[in-house]
Amino acid sequence: MSPRQIAVLIFPDFQLLDAAGPLSAFEIAGRHSPGAYEISVVAAESGLVRSSCGAAMHAHPLPDAAPDTLVVAGGDGTRPAILEPALLDWTRRTARGARRTASVCSGAYILAAAGLLDGRQATTHWSRTIDFQRRFPKVRLEPDRIFVRDDPVWTSAGITAGIDLSLALVADDLGEAIARATAQQLVVPRRRPGGQSQFSALVEMGGQSGRFGALSHWIRENLTEPLSVEQLAGQAGMSPRNFARAFAREVGMTPAKAVEHLRVEAAREQVEAGEPVDRVAMRVGFGEAERMRRAFVRAFGQPPQALRRAARAGSP
Repeated sequence: MSPRQIAVLIFPDFQLLDAAGPLSAFEIAGRHSPGAYEISVVAAESGLVRSSCGAAMHAHPLPDAAPDTLVVAGGDGTRPAILEPALLDWTRRTARGARRTASVCSGAYILAAAGLLDGRQATTHWSRTIDFQRRFPKVRLEPDRIFVRDDPVWTSAGITAGIDLSLALVADDLGEAIARATAQQLVVPRRRPGGQSQFSALVEMGGQSGRFGALSHWIRENLTEPLSVEQLAGQAGMSPRNFARAFAREVGMTPAKAVEHLRVEAAREQVEAGEPVDRVAMRVGFGEAERMRRAFVRAFGQPPQALRRAARAGSP
C-alpha cells in the first residue's frame, strides 16, 4: 500500500504550532507504522514562509494532484489569505479531490471562504467565534468543541487542539493502538489519564465530545471566582442539577474536582517559575497556601516546594 499523502497548507503569518503539531503527530505515527504517511508543507509561494512568531518553514509549491489529506493551518495570516482568489480556488479544488480536509484553529476561515463548510458543522478558536459566525452564517459553528468531524471535513479549535485532531485522524487511518502510541510520544494522551495532571487540563476538560471546552477556558480565565456549581451552570446555560450530571458524564470528574485540577495546573506553572507559594495560592483561587498544598499532594503526590526543587534541578 502506498503512503497516504498529507499536505499541510501554510501562508505568511501562520501560527507555527498549527502546522508543527499535526506534522509531528503524523511524523511520529509514521515511525510506529513505517510507510504510512508521506508529509509535505505547501504554500502559494514556495520557499521559506515566515510564521507569526518569526520562525519560518520551508514550503513546496501548491501541487496539482490532491493529497489524501489536506490540513490547513491557522493564524493571523488567515485574514489576508481569504482574500486571495487563487488560493481559495486551489483549496476548493484540492479538497474535492482529497479523501478528507482538515483545519486547525482559524484555518477554518480558509475552508469557509472556499465554501467547503457551508451547511456543515465546524469549529474554530473560541476567540474567533463571533467574527466567524458573522462572516460565514451558512456554517453550523460549534464554538465549544475541541474538534468536529463532518465527513469529509474535520475542523479543530485553537493550536494544541490541532494535535487532538491529528491523533483522531491517525486513529481513523491506523487504529487506536498507533494513535495511543503516538500520543504517548507527544505526552498528549488521547483520553484523560485520571489524575495525571501534567497534561493539558484545558484540552482534557473538553470532555469526550468537547462539549465543555469553552467553559474550561472560561474557568482558567476566572480562577479567583468562587466557581461554584451554580456559577458554572449559569455560565454553561444549564440548571445546576443537569449541569453537574452532564459535566461528570462528559469529563469524568465532578465540577469541583475539575476546578481544583485547573487551579493546580495554573499554580504549578507559577510555582516552578519561582513565585512565592502564598501569592500563587491567592492568584489561582485557593486562598491559602495550606489548601493549595493539599491539592498539590492529591494531584502530583508532593507539595509545591518539592515540584519547585525538581524544576530547578532540571528534573522532568
